[in-house]
Amino acid sequence: MQERNLEQSADAALVQPTFSSAADVQQQAERMREYFVSGATRDITHRKQALRTMKAWLKSHEVEVLQALHTDLGKSAYEGYITELGLVYEEIDTMLKHLAEWSKPYTVSSPMPVFPATSTVVPSPYGVVLVLSPWNYPLQLALVPMVDAIAAGNCVAFKPARESAATSALLVRMAAEAFDSRFICGIPGSAGANEWIGQTQWDYIMFTGSPSVGKLIMTHAAQFLTPVTLELGGKSPCIVTEDAKLDVAAKRIAWGKGINCGQTCVAPDYLLVHESVARELAERIAHYWQQFYGVNALESDIWPHMISEKHFDRVMGLIEQHNPKAQVFCGGKGDKATLKIQPTIMTGVTLDDPVMGEEIFGPVLPMITYSTLDEAFAIVRKMPHPLACYVFTESKTTKQRVVNELQFGGATINDVCLHLTNNNMGFGGLGNSGMGAYHGKVGFDTFTHYKSTLDHGTWVDPDVRYPPFTPQKKQLARTLMS
Repeated sequence: MQERNLEQSADAALVQPTFSSAADVQQQAERMREYFVSGATRDITHRKQALRTMKAWLKSHEVEVLQALHTDLGKSAYEGYITELGLVYEEIDTMLKHLAEWSKPYTVSSPMPVFPATSTVVPSPYGVVLVLSPWNYPLQLALVPMVDAIAAGNCVAFKPARESAATSALLVRMAAEAFDSRFICGIPGSAGANEWIGQTQWDYIMFTGSPSVGKLIMTHAAQFLTPVTLELGGKSPCIVTEDAKLDVAAKRIAWGKGINCGQTCVAPDYLLVHESVARELAERIAHYWQQFYGVNALESDIWPHMISEKHFDRVMGLIEQHNPKAQVFCGGKGDKATLKIQPTIMTGVTLDDPVMGEEIFGPVLPMITYSTLDEAFAIVRKMPHPLACYVFTESKTTKQRVVNELQFGGATINDVCLHLTNNNMGFGGLGNSGMGAYHGKVGFDTFTHYKSTLDHGTWVDPDVRYPPFTPQKKQLARTLMS
């Protein structure tokens, strides 16, 4: 692996910043901005080499990376690879394949009133991008937007989450070992880091986290009119109709809710099930959970755990607090010593129950039954726009109605979560679940400012636009612009 092969002075390359105040963060942002202004990151070869360097570092430290994910969240090596590391590799490969093409200026037609002219759109990086990532997918949600920003030609500062301490420390170490700190720099999650970052001017901010913190990010960004992309969350509904293939639906729902112990921003948050198939669906989901994780998931080596005691207590509280008619259909128990909670289905739930009042972010599936699709849609519309929406049905009409009539960030039909794995499509939210998108070409576009430029010829200079405005000029202008 060729490390630190970027054009740089030896002294600058070896400087590793420390952060103990807002002034330190601001100074680092200025160092990065100076490096960006030097033009180093605009070079396509530079961008590709940076992506290859990142991939090579990850490849050579795979065991450590997967162990860190296990330490933070209890993820098995297999789950850590398919939901985190593998997706980062795919994003890097996509950018390596396409970034040269995507970075090329392209011409567009020019209207007759500006003849003779050449109009060109020039893809241009923003400058210094800040990536703020969460703890639930601490590798993927830090590195995928970073890959997109690097491919677009930006410098990147990133602050990983404090809660996922092992993975976050590894990411900061990667930046220090593999890159010039003026190009890519990790800001450790110390106590005052969020405040210091908020006092610093960035050229673009990418944040993944909760809507409440997203609002704070926008407030800070507004001080400098900094553009932002927010990937937030919400209560993603999963609709199961009476004509759904129940066994397939149950198996896929059990998988999607079980991944990362339900701590997934696009996990099915609650079930809307036709009343005629509700009990059978619940039984089949419970069956598959036992098949996946054993009779008691608390004893499973591959069942992840909650990130912290705080979140363990919060999710257990959602299970325990409910209306008298609601009940735990399966699961419901937790082990505070290991921070594990059994995968749980709750039936008889109403919209007034605490479990329906917030994004669950845990292995709990409340089930609400409906008799007509309009009734199910009405429930979805009572909530803020979700990040994802799922429907299991064999009806083409129902599929079209869900996609066309409901508002959400993205959807998977007859499965869950998979739409975000296709980086030929953008991934992002709507309203309370976020703004903007990334992944693949959409991610490249997010971190790119497209400069519109018009080169007006000088070999002829029609005077139709110059005063005085004679009747002939007025008539010609109307003819050209009608």
